[in-house]
Amino acid sequence: MAAHGKLRRERGLQAEYEAQVKGMRWQLSEQLHCLELQGELRRDLLQELAEFMRRRAEVELEYSRGLDKLAERFASRSGRLGGSGREQQSFRKEPTLLSPLHCWAVLLEHTRQQSRESAALGEVLAGPLALRLSHIAEDVGRIVKKSKDLVQQLQDKLLEVVSELQTTKKTYHAYHLESVNAETKLREAERQEEKRSGRSALPATTAASASTTTTVTTTETGPLRKSSLKKGGRLVEKQRQAKFLEHKLKCTKARNEYLLNLASVNAAVRNYYSHDILDLMDCCDTGFHLALGQAIRSYTAAENRTQACQMQGLGSLEEALEALDPPGDKAKVLEVYAMAFRSPEHFDYQPHEGDEVAEIQVEMELRDEILPRAQNIQSLLDRKTIETEEA
Repeated sequence: MAAHGKLRRERGLQAEYEAQVKGMRWQLSEQLHCLELQGELRRDLLQELAEFMRRRAEVELEYSRGLDKLAERFASRSGRLGGSGREQQSFRKEPTLLSPLHCWAVLLEHTRQQSRESAALGEVLAGPLALRLSHIAEDVGRIVKKSKDLVQQLQDKLLEVVSELQTTKKTYHAYHLESVNAETKLREAERQEEKRSGRSALPATTAASASTTTTVTTTETGPLRKSSLKKGGRLVEKQRQAKFLEHKLKCTKARNEYLLNLASVNAAVRNYYSHDILDLMDCCDTGFHLALGQAIRSYTAAENRTQACQMQGLGSLEEALEALDPPGDKAKVLEVYAMAFRSPEHFDYQPHEGDEVAEIQVEMELRDEILPRAQNIQSLLDRKTIETEEA
């Protein structure tokens, strides 16, 4: 029963060791899978970012071409504003002469500037930025592969020392079993020797009575036989003592080797999980976040430049709106069209032949007719003046 219980305990310890090693192998495999998955996720992210930058560049370039065509189309159409003529040509050649035309010219120039900035942004996104993201993806692939190889090497060494631990444990168990068996045989030999010693030490009276009843032949051969048996028992005891000491020494050496190997394995496992794998995870991260941050900052810098130019253009347009000057525009129009708005000469009085009267004469007979008419004219003039001022 004791042997069966011991065998069950041995099998239980072996099953526990195998389960522990199996769990460790699963962990190590998952670590490699995790590192590989992280690398794939990062490469996929960088590829998506590079593809986004290229597509965004296409959008910006298309937008740039659309703005440029729009500005050119309306710039050519603006030549027809106000008809033709020498004065209108001067207005078109110098749009700053009139504040509304200046606003229109600033708006067209702002559109052209937006076109140029969008084209520049598209070139940055499709060129240096997409190329940098591709290079980062290649670097990530190389770093992850190198780190994975190093992790595989460390895991192989770790599993190797764990396997050596099982070997030293089996050796120790075997030598310990041999030592226990040798000790059992030695104790059995000692008990047999004690029994023989007890039988040889019978009481003196018993030995004397026995010697009187025995024959001469028995008296001569008995001591010789007892002496040979005693020597043989002592020889067996010495042999078993030597065997026991030999197996005990082997067991001690095997136990020491097992305990040293056990401490070494535990230290290796502790160092791997506390330092090695964490350091290699840091190696996988080497430069990734920094490079990605720099790439995205390049994108934001390009966007900020575009926004700054757009705000500058909008500021110029706002200044042009603030510079709208109706009186100044009227003065410039009057200056350009001076001949059209110059007051003509007064009409001279041209009397008929022989008529020398050059003033209005109101005869008594015409007073009733002229005064109401003059009042109506004055009233109409006052009303028109008021309407004009209101308008």
